[in-house]
Amino acid sequence: MTEAGYDRWMDAEVADKWIASGEEQRMPAGWSCYCWLLGSRPDDEFAESKIAGMLENVEHTIHASPERTQYAMNNFLYTVAVSYLPLHDQACETARNVGPVEVNKDKAKSKFLNASENIQKAAGKGQVGFKRRHVRC
Repeated sequence: MTEAGYDRWMDAEVADKWIASGEEQRMPAGWSCYCWLLGSRPDDEFAESKIAGMLENVEHTIHASPERTQYAMNNFLYTVAVSYLPLHDQACETARNVGPVEVNKDKAKSKFLNASENIQKAAGKGQVGFKRRHVRC
């Protein structure tokens, strides 16, 4: 395996550990790492079954997750639909099933995240299939 290939799998391995950690600060970092990976690397570098399982995880757990994790999971839905073509349709369906996600519940005015609406906007602009050339952290 090339060094770049090694780095790719190390990124996913670390992200998987962070997602599974149950720690409020690490879980969103893991989901965000996948957004970075999916948004910048070719689709064939990812196992479709792995990403499909992650979509199912989001659908079943997003509303009960910590707020920062909800933001990251919502962004993951968007990223899969826009940047990972093999599961575009499944990500769109999952986003519709999830519906709006309420955040900032402890403040006077809560906010709603809606991946489905954002995916539709991106599709309307012809952005489906978008990959970044450079990623800044």
